[in-house]
Amino acid sequence: MWPLFFFMIILPVQGNTQTSQKAIKISSGAFKEGETIPAKYTCDGENISPPLAWTWYPKRTESFAIIADDPDAPMGTWVHWVIYNIPASVNELAENLAKTDTLQQGILQGITDFRRPGYGGPCPPSGTHRYYFKIYALDIMLKAKPGLSKAQLLEAMKGHIIAQGQLMGKYKRK
Repeated sequence: MWPLFFFMIILPVQGNTQTSQKAIKISSGAFKEGETIPAKYTCDGENISPPLAWTWYPKRTESFAIIADDPDAPMGTWVHWVIYNIPASVNELAENLAKTDTLQQGILQGITDFRRPGYGGPCPPSGTHRYYFKIYALDIMLKAKPGLSKAQLLEAMKGHIIAQGQLMGKYKRK
């Protein structure tokens, strides 16, 4: 009877430590969680990257990575942005970042499903789609070159993600 009682006491304690990790709070001055992404940031407008900011992350963060994608695309998840090696000292990205593979402070951009570096805005063929801006706090600065795909970035981040968060916006073409 003693071993069973001991196990029941330990199990809840372990569960509590796993669920206490906070998520990174990511937001945009252009739209709120679950709201419509303004046309300015889509193929129907200027097709520029929206401003993003994050307010909580672990102190041991060395860098951030962001992946923006559309899981509602007809041919499977469509990747709109891959950006990484954002230094831990940076907690926001201005709108309209250059569509180049390397930005200031050594920030790198990967190749999207548009087959080019930088942000490619929502452009759904039909219906309303959801767009997830996922941020990852990493315990390292990646030793990676510019131009990684989403899959390559996810592989490079394995074992180094210490927190994450997401912001979801929607868009339907007029």
